[in-house]
Amino acid sequence: MPMAAPLNTKIFPLAEVRRGQRGVAYTVFEGVVPEPMEVEILGVLKDSLGPGQDMILARLHGTKPEYTGVVAGMSGSPVYIDGRLAGALSYRIGQFSKDPIAGITPIELMLGVRDGAGGQAAASAALGPLTRGSLAAQEDSSLAGGRVSRTGMEMQAMETPLVFGGGFSQEAVERFGERFRGMGLTPVAGLGGSDSGAAQPEPLVPGSAVSAVLVRGDLSMAGTCTVTYVDPTRLLACGHPITQFGRVDMPMTKANVVATLASPLNAFKIVNTTETVGAFTEDRASAIMGQFGMTARMIPVTVEVVPDAKGVAERTLHFEVLDNRQLTPSAMLVSVYQSLQGTNISAADMSYLVKGELTLEGQPPVKVEGLMTQNEFNPGAVNAALMVGDRFNRVYENALEPPVVLGLRLRVEAIPERKTAVLETARLSRSEVRAGDEVEVEARMRPYRSEARVVRVKFKLPASVSPGPVRVAICDGATVDRLMNASGVAGQRAIGLSDAVIQINRLHANNALYVILLDHVAQAVLDSGALSGVPLSMVNVLEPLKESQKMQLTGESVLEAGSAKMEYAVSGSQVLTLMVR
Repeated sequence: MPMAAPLNTKIFPLAEVRRGQRGVAYTVFEGVVPEPMEVEILGVLKDSLGPGQDMILARLHGTKPEYTGVVAGMSGSPVYIDGRLAGALSYRIGQFSKDPIAGITPIELMLGVRDGAGGQAAASAALGPLTRGSLAAQEDSSLAGGRVSRTGMEMQAMETPLVFGGGFSQEAVERFGERFRGMGLTPVAGLGGSDSGAAQPEPLVPGSAVSAVLVRGDLSMAGTCTVTYVDPTRLLACGHPITQFGRVDMPMTKANVVATLASPLNAFKIVNTTETVGAFTEDRASAIMGQFGMTARMIPVTVEVVPDAKGVAERTLHFEVLDNRQLTPSAMLVSVYQSLQGTNISAADMSYLVKGELTLEGQPPVKVEGLMTQNEFNPGAVNAALMVGDRFNRVYENALEPPVVLGLRLRVEAIPERKTAVLETARLSRSEVRAGDEVEVEARMRPYRSEARVVRVKFKLPASVSPGPVRVAICDGATVDRLMNASGVAGQRAIGLSDAVIQINRLHANNALYVILLDHVAQAVLDSGALSGVPLSMVNVLEPLKESQKMQLTGESVLEAGSAKMEYAVSGSQVLTLMVR
């Protein structure tokens, strides 16, 4: 059995694969040197990966694979028959299979990722009719979450271990791990890490471990699989998608396998990522592709945690997160959560006063502000992290323009108590007024496990307010946003990045009490704001905007009349009535 994979890549076509053939596969069990293991071809499963996309089924032989079974991180291990590359170990049967049986992604499908659409046509012409169908259907794979149902069992992609190192706790991984498991990644806490400064002189060869980095710096997160194919400018790995997000931009690093853990439930490789050698640029149905010498663009993040406690030092974390529409919000969320939890003062009843901004190319800064506390669903640290994730989701989900995120900076004051207050009652200083008069609201607030306190807010009625009854809402920021949100507009048509930024920055702080006037005159609501008190003569003029779903007309104007900043996260609302003479 050859001790190293061939240096010159020759292709073993799928059309020549037969039951009973013997081959050899290479993967790293420990260290950086790939080791051989014998492969016995069991047959070809027609259309297993999609229309015209076949899978090779094989059994592994050898002391190590028969002991460990099919291992997370082994995906991409190259398989050679007669010294020619046939494909990559990439799939396994179920979770508790006793036999080391694996599915092999044919190399023709993987080369389609390398060559792109034009390269697929050339490869198809050279490799025959069976391959031609596979390549043409590559981007239309019927894989659902990397799983292929087969007579009650599941042929599923070998898991990619996603190592949370560099400061992530097991609790953080358990809390947010499902976000990554749904993408075919297997979150692992503490069993691995990152050392970008470590020299690893050994080159990446077929069978080497290679990692895609999601987070690096004071926190680290990376997914690891195995190299299948290498040429002077690029490599192919995994034999299946990590996320199948298409074009990606993730740092590509070498990796050192500390050990391979055998387990009937979840065998995986314990990995340390090392030096960066390029960037992964494609994440497709049959492989991921990395290019040497390229630099992935990352989002720099600074989180400064200022404890409200004597004798506890401030803590500042610096890290970078990949820039990816699907992965960044989740990676950012768990990273911010860990930044807040990794202190000696963290506790369930903590509150976090968050102030910061998300910077985008060509746009005003996006505000990230709020007093995040425990509620019936989550502790304060989770709610703070969810707020940050929400801002990224809103930015990425605009349908018209991909954002260029330049950075995130947060300053978080950690307060060792639950800072919430509920609005109990409210009353107005006057019940009858004239347009232009000043009115005072007296609100009774009930802080968590504390005595009630009275908050007073003065506001002035606009001179244009209509005679008759006017409703006055005393409420929290979330209620104001619901009243003023253009849900009828944004919910029905695509909005651009500029409008998304405007909408985010228009959100009201949750640590203030607001007074809102609900006047019985028409209001036009657009993406960029609300136009209160629209005269009836203007309604017909604005009708085309309504028909094109760029505007929502309502029969009641919403006007923010006043507010009072508070040291609590406020909840609750009441509606009172003023009679305007």
